[in-house]
Order: sequence, then structure tokens, then C-alpha cells
Amino acid sequence: MTVSGPIMTAIRDKLTAAFTPSRLEVVDDSERHRGHGGHREGGESHFNVEIESAAFAGVNRVARQRQVYAALAEELAGPVHALSVRATAPGE
Repeated sequence: MTVSGPIMTAIRDKLTAAFTPSRLEVVDDSERHRGHGGHREGGESHFNVEIESAAFAGVNRVARQRQVYAALAEELAGPVHALSVRATAPGE
């Protein structure tokens, strides 16, 4: 069972509200970055997001990432050091 901290929960909630995804996976990848910039004890500094949503249909890859970054602006301005995004439309 994956334990969700408050930052992961906020990411999941905001992406769900903004994009109504058909698939959403948020992974705390902080431990892999131990000793690197931005890492902090307790994790929740580095995340991988895979999101599939009809909202991304007809939108290029860069614009999709910008939409995700905009939805998570508060987290990216503070507690999140790095965010990897893979955003797709259904059927891609």
C-alpha cells in the first residue's frame, strides 16, 4: 500500500479537479534523489505524474505539461522540487 502524504494528496486532488482524468498515477520519487538538490527527509519533494484525460485531446505535449504545471503552481512554488509529467489523451 502506498502512503499518501499531504503534498501527494494535494497533487492528486488538484489534478482530478482540473482534468477529470480517466487515469492518474502520482508517485513520490523523492528517495531516488537522496543526496541531490531539493531532497528532504520525509520525501514529497520529487514526483512522477502520469495522467490521461480527454482534456488533453488535440493539445501538444508542451501545452499539456504547462496545463499541469499551472494546476500545481502552489506546490511547484514551494514544497515540490521536481515534477516529471507524462500527460496523454485517451487512446494515445
